[in-house]
This record gives sequence, C-alpha cells and structure tokens, in this order.
Amino acid sequence: MTEQRQAKESIFHTSDKQELFYRHWPAITTGTIRKVIVLFHRGHEHSGRLQHIVDELNMPDTDFYAWDARGHGRSPGLRGYSPSLARSVQDVDEFVQFVAADSQTPLANIIVIAQSVGAVLAAIWAHDYAPQIRGLVLASPAFKVKLYVPFARPLLAISQHFKGLFFVNSYVKGKYLTHDTQRINSFNSDPLITRAIAVNILLDLYRTADRIIEDAAAITLPTQLLISGQDYVVHRQPQLDFYQRIRNPLKEMHILPGFYHDTLGELNREEAFAKIHSFVDTLYQQPVHTFNYQHEDRWSPSADNWRQLSGGPVPFSPSAFAYRALNKGITTLGTLSNGIKLGCETGFDSGSTLDYVYQNQPQGKNWLGKQFDKAYLNSIGWRGIRQRKINLEYMIKQAVSKLQAQKMPIRVVDIAAGHGRYVIEALSSIDTVEQILLRDYSQINVNKGQQMIAAYGLSAKARFEIGDAFNQQQLASLSPKPTLCIVSGLYELFPDNSLLRTSLNGLAAAIPVGGILIYTNQPWHPQLKTIAWSLTSHREGQPWIMRNRTQGEMDALVNAAGFDKCTQIIDEWGIFSVSIAIRRAS
Repeated sequence: MTEQRQAKESIFHTSDKQELFYRHWPAITTGTIRKVIVLFHRGHEHSGRLQHIVDELNMPDTDFYAWDARGHGRSPGLRGYSPSLARSVQDVDEFVQFVAADSQTPLANIIVIAQSVGAVLAAIWAHDYAPQIRGLVLASPAFKVKLYVPFARPLLAISQHFKGLFFVNSYVKGKYLTHDTQRINSFNSDPLITRAIAVNILLDLYRTADRIIEDAAAITLPTQLLISGQDYVVHRQPQLDFYQRIRNPLKEMHILPGFYHDTLGELNREEAFAKIHSFVDTLYQQPVHTFNYQHEDRWSPSADNWRQLSGGPVPFSPSAFAYRALNKGITTLGTLSNGIKLGCETGFDSGSTLDYVYQNQPQGKNWLGKQFDKAYLNSIGWRGIRQRKINLEYMIKQAVSKLQAQKMPIRVVDIAAGHGRYVIEALSSIDTVEQILLRDYSQINVNKGQQMIAAYGLSAKARFEIGDAFNQQQLASLSPKPTLCIVSGLYELFPDNSLLRTSLNGLAAAIPVGGILIYTNQPWHPQLKTIAWSLTSHREGQPWIMRNRTQGEMDALVNAAGFDKCTQIIDEWGIFSVSIAIRRAS
C-alpha cells in the first residue's frame, strides 16, 4: 500500500471574515509544471476523510488541497449551516484563488475533484464564475437528492416560511454509501461528521441545481463525470442531463456498476481512481484548453434563445394569449402602480425605472395600485437588481481600497450611470476620491443625477454629462484619465458583441495600467420570456428582449480588451454578477 502522505493543517480567511480549516498535502517530487488538485468533500463530511484519495491516486508530483466547508469538520459555524448556497459557492471561488496564490501557480494548472454536494458546489462555481482552471472531475453530484417522504420539498418550504431557520437530519447511513466496511464504520463513528443540514441550504441546493442543469451549456471546462451505478442517495437523470449540455469536446462520462453514492470511497474505488488518473494525466499532458467565445453572439445557445424570443410566441397558442393579456393588463389596470406606470412611460430598463426599483417604496393611485406596485417591486428580477446595487457598492469600495493600496489617484467614471445612485451612495463618504464623472445618453437621467449630486453635497468633485457609452473615441479621450471605471446594467441590454468591444476598447485606452474596471453581467434570468413578450424597453417602446451572456463570454470580452478579472460576486439567484478587472500592461 502507498505510504500515507502527511498533510499540513491551517486556515484561510473568507471575504466575510470566516476562518475555514484546510489541509495541504505538498508534492513529494517536482515535474515540468506545478500540478495542483483541489478536493471538495461530500455533504456532512470533512477534509480528513479525503486522505485516502491523496494516497490512492498516487500522484507524488502533485499538491493536494482540501477544506472543511463552513459548518463542517473543523471549520466554524452552526453545523450544516451556511448563510446561502451562493455564499458557499463564493467560498469555493475564494478558496481556489487562495490555493493558486499559496501554491504560486496559475489557475490553469489547477484541477478540481469534487464529490456529491461538493460536486454541485463545483458545478455552480464553474457556471457562475467561469474559472479558468484546467478541468473538473465530478463524482456523483447531488443535483437531486432522493427524499423518500412524499411532497418533502414543498413541505420543507412551507415550514421554513413559518418557522424560519431549522435543521434536517440526514437519513443516510454508512451502509447506503459504500460496500467498504472500514469506511462504513468510520462514517458512523466519526465525531466530525455533520448529520444536520440547514433547510435553507437543502432547498437552495434543489433550486440552484435545477438552474445549473438547465443552463449547463454555459460550462465550457474539460469535465469528467463519474456516476455511481447503484446510488440510493441521488437521482441519475439530472446528472446525465447536466453532462449532455456541457459545451466542451474534452468531456467523458463513466457509470460505475454496483457503486453506492460514495463513489471515491467505494470498496472497488481503484476503478474510479484509474479513470480519474487517466483523465487528469491527459489534461496535464495537453496544452490548456481555452474555449473560443469569439462568436457567441451568433453561434451559441444564448444567441439561439435571443432569436427565439425575438420571434415572439407561437401565434394563437396559449402562451400568445397569456402574454398578450398580461401586456394589456400592464398597460391598463397596471398603471395604477406608480412603478408600472413609470416603466410604461420611460421603458422598464430605463434609468428612471431602475432608480425607482432601488428605492423600493411601493406607491400607487389607491390601495389596489399600491398592492400592484408591491408585487411588481418584489418580482425576482427587481430583487436581483437591488442585490446588484448592494454588490456594486461593495465592489466599488473594494476597488477604492485597491487603488489606495497602490497609491493611485481615485478618479471615477460611470459611462452609463442612469441616475447614478449606486455610485453616489458608495462614494459619498470617501474623502480620498478626487473626481466623479457620471455619464448617460439621456438628458432626463443627467438632470436627475445632477440633483442627486447636489443633494449629497458632492458638487465640488462630481459632475454629470451626456455621453455615448459606445463611442470609442469619446471614451478613450476622457480627461483626466479615470483610474476606476464602472459599467453597470448596460452591456446586458445589447445582444451584439461588436458594441461591447468598441466600448471596452475605448475604456482600455482611457484607463492606465493598474486601473480598475467594474462590470456587471446577466448570465441567467428566470423571466426572459415574460420580459420580452410583455414589457417595453427605453428604445421607443420596442420589446425589451435580452440575450444572456455566460460569465465566460463576458470575461473573455473584458480580457480581450486588456483587463484581467480578479474578483467576482453574484446574487443568490444567479442573475447578476459584479466583477473587478485590472488593466494589464500591453
């Protein structure tokens, strides 16, 4: 048997100040490149139960890292709890970034091996963050856990609504996970096994897994999927659906007959390890696989979906009648709501509408109008917009801190600011900001923004002007040169990437090396049909039809213009991301 490799134990700090425990097994030998594998454990477990993977894979030239997820093992927090699944996925991103820095290797040399719930976290991360790692190995991802109680999900959701946070204990026993007696006994007796799972995480897991499976075409990493052939814990069909939609020619799936759910802890796991070893060796022997996003606005699932939305519903179909009725209701009875009325007048994607949504104060002509407005403002899309504002303000402050650390002047420009509320509120209390320039195409937005600047007492260093966010020459000639540029909620409105390239090239010419670009993206939206077939945009009453861009596509456009993404956050629904990128030297 291979001699057990010794792990170094330590902690890393998350952005919300948690100290998560991790293990690092340093490489014993060196190779031509620095190979790093990051392991993510199953739900309820911890990194100590992954020692056998490090030993039995027998890759002496490879560093291995594994964490204890928050609420698990030796990491802090309520057992089985995380504030949200999105927070746990952000933890994944921050841990892998930490591993890259700690091992002094680029992300392109890192491979992730994850199992069960850990595999779902890795899949969500691959979708939402588009990390440029070398590849993924996913073992029995728990996209859909088998709940043997009828109507378990709706009952849990109802209980959560009335009771708030509570915990559900796992029904899974060691004998349902593996045929390996030693693994069964250790699972049943391990004091660090977390039996409980918070109901918010359990329900988030189902909801988010559905989104990732539906939109798995956004994942373009080389991927190996291992499926346990006799899994009593999770369903197989969602795993197959997920795999079929991944867009990378370098992918492979293996069904392991007779294997229980603990794929990498089964009695005959050498069969799984042989497949992993072969796949990992192939990835490291080949050049890093880079997906070509150059023509995504023409040849991609999102482009096809945009064209389908542009064509409208099938004439005389139930959908056609339903959306026509919805549009009629919005433009008649709906105008009792101040927000809906404003959207009809200025466009539901206008700066005026967004500022109204930010304020989130239901108003209407009467009681019924106010109730309409409350329901309108509480729609999932507008909740996502408000969370985007919160995330933007957080990232703006992070960007200011980065510029201060580099001793660079803080000169801010937002090229499509709407009313500019999120910029003004984020920067109003920061004295070190030298200049704030807000620009927008709309005179209405300029006038409203100037009033807001005055109301916040920023007239001495902030101004608002008419500007074209897609005029490369205008952007390139901004003076003095901005060190922090913000583009929020703009690129999502235009399906054509040539416009974005023009805008980004102008910004690259304006922003000095080391300067920062903050940009938003909409990789997914649950209401695209409703929006396209019932709401109007700011462009002379035309339908508001959006094309989602995968995070990989958006990041590729930013990278091609001369920026390197370093940080990203995304809301809990996966609708809007906010990223920071640094202007690199040419």
